[in-house]
Amino acid sequence: MQFQYKFEKILTIKEREKDEALNIYNQAVKKFEEAAEKLYGFLKKKEDLESYQSSKLVNGLSVQEIRHHQHFILNLEKTINHYQQIVVNARNHMNFYQEKLMEKNIEVKKYEKIKEKDLTNFAENLKQLEGKQMDDISIQQYMSRGS
Repeated sequence: MQFQYKFEKILTIKEREKDEALNIYNQAVKKFEEAAEKLYGFLKKKEDLESYQSSKLVNGLSVQEIRHHQHFILNLEKTINHYQQIVVNARNHMNFYQEKLMEKNIEVKKYEKIKEKDLTNFAENLKQLEGKQMDDISIQQYMSRGS
């Protein structure tokens, strides 16, 4: 007698769904990291430019150069704001898919727990059946000796 789990197909489907959710989550994490790295790069560029401008201001800088730097910084700030929004959206997507992944994990764990309990019950029933068979054999042997 072999153990047959009655929800094996469902468990397989749930595991596949969990794997898909994990892949989607990993992609969301990757997109978040890429957006965050770009944002960091622009923030670093702005900081470097402001530092460069302040060091140049000490020695003197033409009005044209100041305007040029200010215009460039303004454009960088627009880009930074844009990437901050992208990072926020990417973080929200990542958190959403993390929740989905956790839900799928919980579903798989439920079916695995049911399988574990069914296997334990199967083993106990098999043990009882074997015990009954041994009792029947013992009774038959006793009866055949007694005759």
